[in-house]
Amino acid sequence: MIRTTLARLAPPLLVAASLAACSSRPPADSVAAQVTFGVQMAQRGLWNEALFRFEQARRLSPDDTRALNNLAVSYEAVGRFEDALTAYRLAAQADPNNRALKQNFARFLEFYQAYRAKPATASQPPAPASPAPEPAPPPAGGAS
Repeated sequence: MIRTTLARLAPPLLVAASLAACSSRPPADSVAAQVTFGVQMAQRGLWNEALFRFEQARRLSPDDTRALNNLAVSYEAVGRFEDALTAYRLAAQADPNNRALKQNFARFLEFYQAYRAKPATASQPPAPASPAPEPAPPPAGGAS
């Protein structure tokens, strides 16, 4: 009898629990969700996945400073320095007073100027900035 009752109650409880869990998270196609997941991937060193997520966030909100800053950091980490420069510039235009962005951009410019000043040799691939700046943390409260 108890077994039968549990068997009948389990599916509705699972559905209710699933709905409750889903309602507390931002939708997967939201900027906040993409940035949060991208940060998690970057922290694990999975820069190509992080880059993909930050590109998705930018697609959803082209002027989102967090997405642009993290996109620039990811471009840096994978050696796409020209793209990093462009993303940093766009982020700085969108939010010129963002302190974390200013710090990341300044570090990148210092590296990038030295990188551009070195003569390229065929035997040496460009070295990425090391260490890559930390991606900006996800937003508190899940707001985009």
